[in-house]
Amino acid sequence: MAEVINMPRLSDTMEEGTVAKWLKKVGDRVEEGDILAEIETDKATMEFESFHEGTLLHIGIEEGDGAPVDSLLAIIGEEGEDVSALLNGGSAQPVAEAPAETESAPETPAVPTAANAEIPEGVEVIKMPRLSDTMEEGTVASWLKKVGDEVEEGDILAEIETDKATMEFESFYSGTLLHIGIQEGESAPVDDVLAVIGPAGTDVSAVLSAPTSAVAESAPVAQAAVDAPKTQEATPEVATSQNGQRILASPLAKKIAGEKGINLADVKGSGDHGRIVKRDVENFQPSQAPASTPTVAPVETDAPVAAAPINLPVGEEGMEEVKNSTMRKVIAKRLGESKFSAPHYYLTIEVDMDNAKASRVQINSLPDTKVSFNDMVLKACAMALKKHPQVNTTWSADTTIYKHHVHMGVAVAVDEGLVVPVIKFADQLSLTQLGASVKDLAGRARTKKIKPDEMEGSTFTVSNLGMFGILEFTSIINQPNSAILSVGAIVDKPVVKNGEVVAGSTMKVTLACDHRTVDGATGAQFLQTLRAYLENPVTMLA
Repeated sequence: MAEVINMPRLSDTMEEGTVAKWLKKVGDRVEEGDILAEIETDKATMEFESFHEGTLLHIGIEEGDGAPVDSLLAIIGEEGEDVSALLNGGSAQPVAEAPAETESAPETPAVPTAANAEIPEGVEVIKMPRLSDTMEEGTVASWLKKVGDEVEEGDILAEIETDKATMEFESFYSGTLLHIGIQEGESAPVDDVLAVIGPAGTDVSAVLSAPTSAVAESAPVAQAAVDAPKTQEATPEVATSQNGQRILASPLAKKIAGEKGINLADVKGSGDHGRIVKRDVENFQPSQAPASTPTVAPVETDAPVAAAPINLPVGEEGMEEVKNSTMRKVIAKRLGESKFSAPHYYLTIEVDMDNAKASRVQINSLPDTKVSFNDMVLKACAMALKKHPQVNTTWSADTTIYKHHVHMGVAVAVDEGLVVPVIKFADQLSLTQLGASVKDLAGRARTKKIKPDEMEGSTFTVSNLGMFGILEFTSIINQPNSAILSVGAIVDKPVVKNGEVVAGSTMKVTLACDHRTVDGATGAQFLQTLRAYLENPVTMLA
């Protein structure tokens, strides 16, 4: 007998969940204890295991979709078992199934709906996934597979730009890539048809013509792609060099190359099988060929002395428009909202770093120990926040929310913009643990391996540009935080100590505060505590 599995309540505050990943697909055998799916709650992404055995007959919530607790998640039963009664027993409008041998529709023929469109056996429709809790649309940065390619489960299909990062999206199915619904550089809402995978040669036109808003918009293109995969899909991907050799290039790379007048035959591709992608064209440097100099006929003159030639500037004005990535647009939106909604003010203090430098040398002399100045700043901030809880707050319309935990956001620059990985419970970590956490999170952020939930929940943020030689700067508050610390470079210079001018090392830090939650005196006291920790690092080890 079939068992109905509903969206579980995986936390005490959970009201709805999002299916991050299905680890089983319809038709798979499921054993008790097998992991069915990864589900995002309001607190974490958790594995959800099956308490039943049988065949996965139906998936009610697709990857990237969210649904309230107790919504139909899946049905497990005996292979071939009819579950139509269970599907029609919910609150949704029942869909009558036509007899198996009947080809004509009821009296008024209609285009198949998303619910009753027949999906050929083995065909899987992949939709634009929801890769973060705030993601509403995604942009395909690059396709790593093209129509006609064989795809194995676990292969990376595409790189997708979300509102937080550019992330690799892997396939959970094996088969042939039959259709691409969203081209490189294009954006689409979550749940739009991203791709279709199935047996080679399968006609999926009926699936693509289902009249959901997302599918209907792409149906004409999808139909052409299915009917003539070799002409419609291969043409944008392949160019030809002068010797007739095929050149693999993405549509976006071809477009940019055309705008810049670059011959794709001169560009070396870094994608799969030498495929030319966007970054290859953008980074292309043409070989310096000797420019032909126009010959100017001599002009006869009666002047006894020839005038010196005048070298006039020669060149061509140029510009280009680069489409803003989803991540860049969201950064602009959120920083704009922060800057113009929160009344910022700034406090700067100079810190004597002599003891910090000496302490770091001693600490790093220990075996298998590596501590940076940034680790010291993070530790000092975490400890200072515990002494000044007013800085560790969030403003809301009617209340100020005091956070009793310290989740430290660390600004990290990536190719597409800026991300802020979060070190949870930073006040409980040692200097070496902080350093290891920062290295791990920053490294995975730059290689697009960081998870969305690892960039959420910060209570305070640190931005450090000291490694670039920046002496002093101000940052925009990373809301809903109430403050952000900007850290400059350590500078060797003359300082006055005990009435004498001596050599010393100092560092300037600037605290940006939201005046709605942090008064000037409170911010100043926080900086005093921070300076005391940094100037006497031994107090952070107690």
